[in-house]
Amino acid sequence: MPGSVYPRAHHLDPVKLATVRSALQGFVDRGELSGVVTLSSLGGEVVETSAIGWSDIGTRTPMRPDTLFRIASMTKPVTSVAALMLMEEGRIALSDPVSRWVPELADPVVLRDAAGPLDETTPARRAITIEDLLTHRSGIAYAPFSEGPLKQAYEAALGDPGMNRLTPDEWLAALGALPLAYQPGERFHYGHSSDVLGFLIGRVEGRPLREVLRERIFAPLGMADTDFWLPQEKRSRLASLYAYDETSAKLAKVEPEMYDEPPAYTPGGGGLISSAPDYHRFARMLLGGGALEGVRLLRPETVRLMRTNRLTDAQRRIPFAGMDLWKKSGFGLGVSIAEDVVDNPYSCGAPGSITWPGVFGTWWQADPVNDLVLIYLVQHQVPVSANSGSTIATGRGAAGRRALPVYQRGLYDALGEQSGLVRREPAA
Repeated sequence: MPGSVYPRAHHLDPVKLATVRSALQGFVDRGELSGVVTLSSLGGEVVETSAIGWSDIGTRTPMRPDTLFRIASMTKPVTSVAALMLMEEGRIALSDPVSRWVPELADPVVLRDAAGPLDETTPARRAITIEDLLTHRSGIAYAPFSEGPLKQAYEAALGDPGMNRLTPDEWLAALGALPLAYQPGERFHYGHSSDVLGFLIGRVEGRPLREVLRERIFAPLGMADTDFWLPQEKRSRLASLYAYDETSAKLAKVEPEMYDEPPAYTPGGGGLISSAPDYHRFARMLLGGGALEGVRLLRPETVRLMRTNRLTDAQRRIPFAGMDLWKKSGFGLGVSIAEDVVDNPYSCGAPGSITWPGVFGTWWQADPVNDLVLIYLVQHQVPVSANSGSTIATGRGAAGRRALPVYQRGLYDALGEQSGLVRREPAA
């Protein structure tokens, strides 16, 4: 499969890079992954690309450097940047109540027990703010990360988080009829906060979120392949989605529904389709303090704010999906920030690196210490639940997660003992 390496000018070890590609190829050869695309840049210059395996196993369509992927929650940092652009313009503030633009969420009620009966509630102690949405401390949940009656209520009222036939107004009305899992500001609880934020941005701008992102972020950055909708002429470039089938002990193709025309429902928490070159430009913009190639989206101080932990010590002691993630990382305005990179399931390299992955195995990282961007894209679906984090990271049928640290460690190992480098050690 095609791969490109540019090691000499950038002090990368070509032998070690070849070892990384060989190891990733092994996941494909063993039938654990259909394929993978990687892209790495140092100092803004691409130093490694790989397109390994198949974008579709059945048709034997090879992965390509510009293959398109469903990036799921990698959408969230993009939506967060759009919100911060509005903040810089004075059109919203972190402390603003969400109900100013989303009256469906005025006067929410909160479950007395997040896994308890839906009719046992108490009034929210304060309004949900825009900062709550950016930091997932709104109390708004996701069905897969909920337990008890709330899980079923979310599924019934809101449907699939990524693919939905509701309009934004219909979806927000349905969400507003549900209780919150926790009090606003109380804890990090992963949920539809970024979706609400995206629809709020659309109401502030007076136009759909898709249009806002295309005109304010994607077009200025040259991200021509990133969108909520995939036209027919691009569908041959979309990587197929696979999941591990326990019965056959093989990968089985998953067939998500596709839109025939641009959708009304464009969730700011997921739903984008993108490519490694496109998302690399977005990540480079963040490493550039909000600017890329003369195009500025955010001021440097806003990017620093985005990359500053907002969670309290008490909130960091609460596990995320069964993992003690916040012992190793903080969470800022739409991104997680690595603090301790040893055995950190989401981060590697140097402290201060930022990321937020996607549920189908997609991952990226921007490392400001080494001026390094890593992009890793697969399409490997695994079940998620309120306590599934450690199983996803290491369990059977989750090869996309096991392959990721091979790429992470390999790229940093190829960089060698450069200034500021803190490499993640392999697990025992």
